[in-house]
Amino acid sequence: MYNTDLPRRAELPTSAQLKRSTWIASVTAAAILAFVVLPSEYGVDPTGVGGVLGLTQMGQIKMQLAEEAAQDAANMAASANAELIARLDRIEATLQGLATSAPASMPAADPLAGLIEGQPAQEQAALPAPQQQSVAPASEWRDEVSFVLTPGQGTEIKLVMNEGERARFHWTANGAVVNYDTHGDGGGQSVSYEQGRGVPEQEGELEAAFTGNHGWFWRNRTDADVTVTLRTGGTYSEMRPAM
Repeated sequence: MYNTDLPRRAELPTSAQLKRSTWIASVTAAAILAFVVLPSEYGVDPTGVGGVLGLTQMGQIKMQLAEEAAQDAANMAASANAELIARLDRIEATLQGLATSAPASMPAADPLAGLIEGQPAQEQAALPAPQQQSVAPASEWRDEVSFVLTPGQGTEIKLVMNEGERARFHWTANGAVVNYDTHGDGGGQSVSYEQGRGVPEQEGELEAAFTGNHGWFWRNRTDADVTVTLRTGGTYSEMRPAM
């Protein structure tokens, strides 16, 4: 069996060489961090090189989209909790009313009807109607809706679609710009089709990746009110504007 000879002392790197190699590696890592990683991932550009290369804008978009996603998730969780508490309160009030006023000879109506699946008819009648209008069948568009976003405000509109259905769309910020996220959810699935920042308008076709709700989320990051107009056509069950 052949054993490799041990290196001679003269062949080993000296302490000075090791220190120099360590110093070079540290400087290289710091340069990569300052010139590439911080601008492209976090939008921080301490040297100004990231702005020249376009990396700073990329990082700012990533950070802004991450902040908006976290804020939207928190808003959705708070809204879901508030809605659940309100429904439980309505159920409890209905049960108490039936227990004190319903005749014993009459079968009690199901107090849960209409409360679990949706809101009572009285509350539904009191809700303001969305700014939605149907277009004549001969027109290119089937539905049209307009809404105003104040600075920092966001809203969402979804189309109820089956898998494979296609919907034509055109939305415009009417001379202004907005950030948007085209996505879908339903049946435990979710998908992000496209995102954009500072976009004045968009037109195209949306194909449902699965059966569920598919549409757009817009946010106004300018300092003035923005009016967004959405027109849709094609194959889908209904449009669900955010209330």
